[in-house]
Amino acid sequence: MHFTGRTWRPPYEAHSVIIQATSGCTYNKCRFCSLYKGECFRMSPIEEFEEDLAEIKNYQPNARRIFWTGANPFVMSYENLKLRALTVRDYLIKCQTMAMFASIRDIKPKEVWQLRKLRAMGINGLSIGTESGDDQTLLLANKGYTSEDIIEQCRKLDEAGIEYYFVYMTGLAGKGNGYRNAVNSAKLFSQLNPYFISVDSLTLFPDTELYEMAKRGEFVPAGEKERIEELQVFIQNLQIRTHLLANTSSNFYPVTAFLPKEREKVISELQHILDTVDEAEMIEYRNNLKSLG
Repeated sequence: MHFTGRTWRPPYEAHSVIIQATSGCTYNKCRFCSLYKGECFRMSPIEEFEEDLAEIKNYQPNARRIFWTGANPFVMSYENLKLRALTVRDYLIKCQTMAMFASIRDIKPKEVWQLRKLRAMGINGLSIGTESGDDQTLLLANKGYTSEDIIEQCRKLDEAGIEYYFVYMTGLAGKGNGYRNAVNSAKLFSQLNPYFISVDSLTLFPDTELYEMAKRGEFVPAGEKERIEELQVFIQNLQIRTHLLANTSSNFYPVTAFLPKEREKVISELQHILDTVDEAEMIEYRNNLKSLG
Protein backbone atom coordinates (compact mmCIF):
# COMPACT_ATOMS: atom_id res chain seq x y z
CA MET A 1 0.00 0.00 0.00
CA HIS A 2 1.25 3.49 -0.86
CA PHE A 3 0.99 5.45 2.38
CA THR A 4 3.13 8.59 2.64
CA GLY A 5 3.31 11.31 5.27
CA ARG A 6 0.69 11.47 8.02
CA THR A 7 -2.02 8.85 7.63
CA TRP A 8 -5.01 9.60 9.84
CA ARG A 9 -8.65 8.61 9.91
CA PRO A 10 -11.41 9.54 12.38
CA PRO A 11 -12.17 7.09 15.21
CA TYR A 12 -15.59 6.34 13.73
CA GLU A 13 -13.92 5.04 10.53
CA ALA A 14 -11.98 2.40 12.50
CA HIS A 15 -13.73 -0.46 10.73
CA SER A 16 -13.43 1.00 7.24
CA VAL A 17 -10.81 -0.15 4.75
CA ILE A 18 -8.41 2.75 4.13
CA ILE A 19 -6.68 3.82 0.93
CA GLN A 20 -4.54 6.87 0.26
CA ALA A 21 -6.16 9.28 -2.19
CA THR A 22 -4.12 12.35 -1.23
CA SER A 23 -1.51 13.24 1.35
CA GLY A 24 -1.02 16.54 3.12
CA CYS A 25 -3.49 19.43 3.26
CA THR A 26 -4.25 21.97 0.53
CA TYR A 27 -4.88 24.71 3.13
CA ASN A 28 -2.61 24.09 6.13
CA LYS A 29 -3.41 27.48 7.73
CA CYS A 30 -5.71 26.59 10.65
CA ARG A 31 -4.07 28.18 13.70
CA PHE A 32 -4.72 25.26 16.06
CA CYS A 33 -3.53 22.46 13.75
CA SER A 34 -0.09 21.03 13.00
CA LEU A 35 -1.23 17.63 11.75
CA TYR A 36 0.14 18.11 8.24
CA LYS A 37 2.70 20.83 8.95
CA GLY A 38 5.71 20.69 6.63
CA GLU A 39 4.00 18.15 4.38
CA CYS A 40 3.35 19.06 0.75
CA PHE A 41 -0.03 18.27 -0.71
CA ARG A 42 0.02 15.39 -3.16
CA MET A 43 -2.65 13.52 -5.08
CA SER A 44 -1.94 9.81 -5.36
CA PRO A 45 -1.34 8.98 -9.04
CA ILE A 46 -4.17 6.86 -10.44
CA GLU A 47 -1.65 4.04 -11.05
CA GLU A 48 -0.78 3.92 -7.33
CA PHE A 49 -4.46 4.12 -6.44
CA GLU A 50 -5.21 1.13 -8.67
CA GLU A 51 -2.31 -0.89 -7.28
CA ASP A 52 -3.64 -0.30 -3.77
CA LEU A 53 -7.16 -1.29 -4.82
CA ALA A 54 -5.79 -4.51 -6.30
CA GLU A 55 -4.07 -5.25 -2.97
CA ILE A 56 -7.27 -4.52 -1.02
CA LYS A 57 -9.20 -6.79 -3.38
CA ASN A 58 -6.72 -9.55 -2.56
CA TYR A 59 -7.33 -9.32 1.19
CA GLN A 60 -10.81 -7.78 1.56
CA PRO A 61 -12.71 -8.37 -1.68
CA ASN A 62 -16.06 -7.88 0.07
CA ALA A 63 -15.23 -4.48 1.58
CA ARG A 64 -18.40 -2.39 1.77
CA ARG A 65 -16.98 0.90 3.09
CA ILE A 66 -13.64 2.45 2.13
CA PHE A 67 -12.12 5.60 3.63
CA TRP A 68 -9.91 7.72 1.39
CA THR A 69 -7.10 9.20 3.48
CA GLY A 70 -5.53 12.64 3.24
CA ALA A 71 -6.57 15.89 4.91
CA ASN A 72 -9.14 16.72 2.22
CA PRO A 73 -9.42 14.37 -0.78
CA PHE A 74 -12.73 16.03 -1.67
CA VAL A 75 -10.66 18.96 -3.00
CA MET A 76 -10.19 16.91 -6.16
CA SER A 77 -12.19 17.98 -9.18
CA TYR A 78 -15.50 16.35 -10.03
CA GLU A 79 -13.87 14.49 -12.94
CA ASN A 80 -11.02 13.17 -10.75
CA LEU A 81 -13.39 12.06 -7.98
CA LYS A 82 -15.62 10.40 -10.58
CA LEU A 83 -12.68 8.53 -12.13
CA ARG A 84 -11.51 7.23 -8.75
CA ALA A 85 -15.01 6.29 -7.59
CA LEU A 86 -15.61 4.28 -10.75
CA THR A 87 -12.16 2.68 -10.38
CA VAL A 88 -13.05 1.58 -6.83
CA ARG A 89 -16.19 -0.04 -8.27
CA ASP A 90 -14.04 -1.95 -10.80
CA TYR A 91 -12.05 -3.60 -8.00
CA LEU A 92 -14.48 -3.75 -5.07
CA ILE A 93 -17.85 -4.68 -6.50
CA LYS A 94 -19.56 -4.81 -3.10
CA CYS A 95 -18.32 -1.37 -1.98
CA GLN A 96 -21.29 0.82 -1.08
CA THR A 97 -19.61 3.86 0.47
CA MET A 98 -16.45 5.89 -0.17
CA ALA A 99 -15.96 8.30 2.74
CA MET A 100 -13.31 10.99 3.24
CA PHE A 101 -12.37 14.31 4.85
CA ALA A 102 -13.65 17.47 3.18
CA SER A 103 -13.43 21.19 3.79
CA ILE A 104 -16.20 23.70 3.18
CA ARG A 105 -13.80 25.18 0.60
CA ASP A 106 -13.73 21.86 -1.29
CA ILE A 107 -17.52 21.79 -1.78
CA LYS A 108 -17.72 25.32 -3.21
CA PRO A 109 -16.62 24.62 -6.81
CA LYS A 110 -18.98 21.65 -7.21
CA GLU A 111 -22.47 21.99 -8.62
CA VAL A 112 -25.41 20.16 -7.01
CA TRP A 113 -25.83 17.95 -10.11
CA GLN A 114 -22.17 16.89 -9.77
CA LEU A 115 -22.62 16.14 -6.08
CA ARG A 116 -25.68 14.04 -6.90
CA LYS A 117 -23.71 12.01 -9.44
CA LEU A 118 -20.85 11.49 -6.97
CA ARG A 119 -23.40 10.30 -4.41
CA ALA A 120 -24.82 7.85 -6.93
CA MET A 121 -21.31 6.47 -7.49
CA GLY A 122 -20.90 5.81 -3.75
CA ILE A 123 -19.14 8.94 -2.47
CA ASN A 124 -20.84 9.58 0.86
CA GLY A 125 -19.89 10.28 4.48
CA LEU A 126 -17.87 13.52 4.38
CA SER A 127 -16.10 14.42 7.63
CA ILE A 128 -16.05 18.22 7.74
CA GLY A 129 -13.84 19.93 10.32
CA THR A 130 -16.05 22.98 10.79
CA GLU A 131 -14.82 23.33 14.42
CA SER A 132 -17.30 26.18 14.96
CA GLY A 133 -20.29 27.96 13.48
CA ASP A 134 -19.43 31.30 15.10
CA ASP A 135 -17.84 33.87 12.78
CA GLN A 136 -15.49 35.37 15.40
CA THR A 137 -14.18 31.91 16.31
CA LEU A 138 -13.81 30.88 12.65
CA LEU A 139 -11.78 34.05 12.06
CA LEU A 140 -9.63 33.48 15.15
CA ALA A 141 -8.93 29.90 14.02
CA ASN A 142 -8.22 31.15 10.48
CA LYS A 143 -10.55 28.57 8.95
CA GLY A 144 -10.82 30.53 5.70
CA TYR A 145 -14.63 30.61 5.50
CA THR A 146 -17.65 32.06 7.28
CA SER A 147 -20.75 30.65 8.93
CA GLU A 148 -22.72 31.65 5.81
CA ASP A 149 -20.35 29.55 3.70
CA ILE A 150 -21.04 26.54 5.94
CA ILE A 151 -24.80 26.92 5.45
CA GLU A 152 -24.55 27.50 1.71
CA GLN A 153 -22.25 24.56 0.98
CA CYS A 154 -23.85 22.02 3.33
CA ARG A 155 -27.28 22.77 1.91
CA LYS A 156 -25.85 21.66 -1.43
CA LEU A 157 -24.85 18.36 0.22
CA ASP A 158 -28.35 18.05 1.70
CA GLU A 159 -29.86 18.62 -1.74
CA ALA A 160 -27.56 15.99 -3.25
CA GLY A 161 -28.28 13.47 -0.48
CA ILE A 162 -24.67 13.27 0.69
CA GLU A 163 -24.28 12.35 4.37
CA TYR A 164 -21.84 14.53 6.30
CA TYR A 165 -20.42 14.82 9.80
CA PHE A 166 -19.34 17.96 11.67
CA VAL A 167 -16.56 18.56 14.17
CA TYR A 168 -17.10 21.05 17.00
CA MET A 169 -14.18 22.17 19.17
CA THR A 170 -14.73 23.43 22.71
CA GLY A 171 -12.24 25.99 23.97
CA LEU A 172 -11.40 27.28 20.49
CA ALA A 173 -13.01 30.67 21.09
CA GLY A 174 -10.73 31.33 24.09
CA LYS A 175 -11.44 32.29 27.67
CA GLY A 176 -14.84 33.90 28.27
CA ASN A 177 -16.11 33.24 24.76
CA GLY A 178 -17.34 29.65 25.04
CA TYR A 179 -20.97 30.58 25.64
CA ARG A 180 -21.13 32.77 22.53
CA ASN A 181 -19.40 30.13 20.42
CA ALA A 182 -21.71 27.37 21.68
CA VAL A 183 -24.95 29.30 21.12
CA ASN A 184 -24.00 30.55 17.64
CA SER A 185 -22.60 27.20 16.54
CA ALA A 186 -25.65 25.29 17.75
CA LYS A 187 -27.92 27.79 16.01
CA LEU A 188 -26.06 27.32 12.72
CA PHE A 189 -25.73 23.53 12.94
CA SER A 190 -29.46 23.34 13.70
CA GLN A 191 -30.17 24.76 10.23
CA LEU A 192 -28.39 21.78 8.64
CA ASN A 193 -28.46 17.99 8.78
CA PRO A 194 -25.17 16.58 10.10
CA TYR A 195 -25.59 12.84 10.62
CA PHE A 196 -23.51 13.20 13.76
CA ILE A 197 -21.35 15.81 15.46
CA SER A 198 -17.96 14.85 16.83
CA VAL A 199 -16.68 17.06 19.65
CA ASP A 200 -13.01 17.71 20.43
CA SER A 201 -11.54 20.06 22.99
CA LEU A 202 -8.72 22.42 22.02
CA THR A 203 -5.27 21.23 23.04
CA LEU A 204 -2.44 23.65 22.29
CA PHE A 205 0.58 21.92 20.79
CA PRO A 206 3.96 23.74 20.55
CA ASP A 207 4.15 23.70 16.75
CA THR A 208 0.89 25.59 16.20
CA GLU A 209 0.27 29.29 15.60
CA LEU A 210 -2.34 29.43 18.38
CA TYR A 211 0.25 28.10 20.87
CA GLU A 212 2.58 30.97 19.92
CA MET A 213 -0.29 33.45 20.21
CA ALA A 214 -1.00 32.12 23.72
CA LYS A 215 2.67 32.56 24.66
CA ARG A 216 2.51 36.19 23.52
CA GLY A 217 -0.75 36.76 25.40
CA GLU A 218 -2.74 37.28 22.21
CA PHE A 219 -4.90 34.23 22.98
CA VAL A 220 -6.05 33.20 26.45
CA PRO A 221 -7.09 29.52 26.60
CA ALA A 222 -10.42 28.66 28.18
CA GLY A 223 -10.33 26.82 31.49
CA GLU A 224 -11.28 23.15 31.60
CA LYS A 225 -14.56 23.67 33.46
CA GLU A 226 -15.48 26.47 31.08
CA ARG A 227 -15.10 23.98 28.19
CA ILE A 228 -17.49 21.51 29.82
CA GLU A 229 -19.96 24.33 30.45
CA GLU A 230 -19.57 25.30 26.78
CA LEU A 231 -20.40 21.75 25.75
CA GLN A 232 -23.50 21.82 27.97
CA VAL A 233 -24.67 25.05 26.31
CA PHE A 234 -23.96 23.62 22.85
CA ILE A 235 -26.01 20.50 23.59
CA GLN A 236 -28.81 22.52 25.18
CA ASN A 237 -29.13 24.72 22.09
CA LEU A 238 -28.93 22.07 19.36
CA GLN A 239 -32.37 21.75 17.82
CA ILE A 240 -31.84 18.81 15.47
CA ARG A 241 -31.98 15.06 15.68
CA THR A 242 -28.35 13.93 15.64
CA HIS A 243 -25.78 11.75 17.39
CA LEU A 244 -23.21 13.59 19.52
CA LEU A 245 -19.80 11.94 19.95
CA ALA A 246 -17.72 13.78 22.54
CA ASN A 247 -15.59 10.74 23.28
CA THR A 248 -12.13 11.45 21.86
CA SER A 249 -9.16 11.64 24.23
CA SER A 250 -9.20 15.45 24.01
CA ASN A 251 -12.38 15.45 26.11
CA PHE A 252 -11.68 15.12 29.85
CA TYR A 253 -14.93 13.22 30.35
CA PRO A 254 -16.10 11.24 27.30
CA VAL A 255 -19.82 11.28 26.52
CA THR A 256 -22.06 10.24 23.65
CA ALA A 257 -25.74 11.00 23.21
CA PHE A 258 -28.63 10.68 20.80
CA LEU A 259 -30.16 14.15 20.64
CA PRO A 260 -32.66 15.38 21.59
CA LYS A 261 -33.69 12.15 23.38
CA GLU A 262 -30.68 12.00 25.76
CA ARG A 263 -30.12 15.76 26.08
CA GLU A 264 -30.95 16.15 29.77
CA LYS A 265 -29.17 12.93 30.71
CA VAL A 266 -25.85 13.98 29.17
CA ILE A 267 -26.08 17.55 30.48
CA SER A 268 -26.64 16.11 33.95
CA GLU A 269 -23.62 13.78 33.57
CA LEU A 270 -21.43 16.72 32.64
CA GLN A 271 -22.78 18.73 35.58
CA HIS A 272 -21.79 15.91 37.93
CA ILE A 273 -18.19 16.18 36.63
CA LEU A 274 -18.25 19.97 37.12
CA ASP A 275 -19.47 19.49 40.70
CA THR A 276 -17.09 16.71 41.74
CA VAL A 277 -13.78 17.14 39.87
CA ASP A 278 -11.18 19.84 40.55
CA GLU A 279 -9.98 22.13 37.76
CA ALA A 280 -6.39 21.15 38.64
CA GLU A 281 -7.06 17.49 37.86
CA MET A 282 -8.52 18.45 34.50
CA ILE A 283 -5.55 20.69 33.68
CA GLU A 284 -3.13 17.88 34.51
CA TYR A 285 -5.01 15.59 32.12
CA ARG A 286 -4.78 18.22 29.33
CA ASN A 287 -1.07 18.80 29.94
CA ASN A 288 -0.36 15.08 29.60
CA LEU A 289 -2.03 14.79 26.19
CA LYS A 290 0.56 14.09 23.50
CA SER A 291 -1.83 13.81 20.57
CA LEU A 292 -5.52 14.01 19.76
CA GLY A 293 -7.60 10.91 19.18
